[in-house]
Amino acid sequence: MKASVRDRTKMKTIVKTTFSLILVCTFLISCIQELSNKQELNTRDPLKWPFASNSIWNMPIGSNAVYVHAQIEKAMAAGMTIDEDYIVMTPNAPLMDIYYSDAGWNKNKSRCEKTGESLLYAAPIPQDFIVSPQTWDGSTPNAGIAVLMPDGRTIKQNQPFAHCEQGGYATSGYLFADQDIYGQGISGAHGGSGLSAIGGTLRIGELTPTSGPIRHALKVNLYARKNVFYDAETKGYRWPARTADGYAAKEYYKDRKNPIVKACRVGALLALSPSIDINSLELETEPAKILAKAFQNYGAYLVDDTAWDVYAIMTEWGPDGRFADEFEKNWGFNIKQNSKDNSWSRDMDRIFTHLYVVDNNYPETIGGGGELRAPLAPALSTK
Repeated sequence: MKASVRDRTKMKTIVKTTFSLILVCTFLISCIQELSNKQELNTRDPLKWPFASNSIWNMPIGSNAVYVHAQIEKAMAAGMTIDEDYIVMTPNAPLMDIYYSDAGWNKNKSRCEKTGESLLYAAPIPQDFIVSPQTWDGSTPNAGIAVLMPDGRTIKQNQPFAHCEQGGYATSGYLFADQDIYGQGISGAHGGSGLSAIGGTLRIGELTPTSGPIRHALKVNLYARKNVFYDAETKGYRWPARTADGYAAKEYYKDRKNPIVKACRVGALLALSPSIDINSLELETEPAKILAKAFQNYGAYLVDDTAWDVYAIMTEWGPDGRFADEFEKNWGFNIKQNSKDNSWSRDMDRIFTHLYVVDNNYPETIGGGGELRAPLAPALSTK
């Protein structure tokens, strides 16, 4: 039975309408996906890039920065070292008990053993993250840890941390005030300054051949006997640091040969001056060129004494991996260098000896104020 002309016309209309709806839906889905992608690009993961956009760890240096040459003396004991921050962003992991240990930095005591039965707190730390004499860097590392708690916001920090056996407890000696991962995040488990054990740290996935520029401030340690000023007035530190080492009066600046620079104290924001053309430094390695740009745009906070004649930069170690391992895999050489006679060590000398203190880095003028050298960090994702 043949369909009438009216029926055929009606069917054609239905087909056209359905096709149009399909096109509209496809377009809408595409728009929603594009908006989602843009939103993702315009936000950041707090677990990977924490704290507020105007935190000291995220603020770029400004055009009003006042620069004072730090006159850092060349390190002679080794080419480059690191100070590992233990960063544990696993809020859903089973809780691990952390007990008090009085071992501290005493080489004759074991950090693996608790002292009495004083439970400091329990934190979500994977049991397979082993921090022991066999795995940590150096003999008695600073060993500050930052742990994200189950609420997804609170960061607890303590030092020095050890977890020597899978299935066992952890130990530590000093607790620091809780920080909000969405807040300013200034303070934490760098005992020589009271500054954060997560803000300013080089994280997994940064400083790679494809990661692009570093978009936050860094953290460094210097040999205080040569490079950190102390007097009775300043006590060897400045904002945002809350303290200096307990031995500062006896140790800081005791072997100084370069001119005295009062501005270079614990907590100083160290940076390459904008007057320095990075190309003029004649850096030999690509990672040094990336670091140099970060030193110029964001700077690095001086957070601890190396206690020997070397430079150190803060890097991540945790359940997500070890920055030092990733660095060597990507660049073909170890970030730590004993010898001074290699391109990386020469590059570190070139950068560190050219650093200035941003002398007007204050709470109201973070980075010196004025026009920022880089865009502010994107808003934090709340997923």
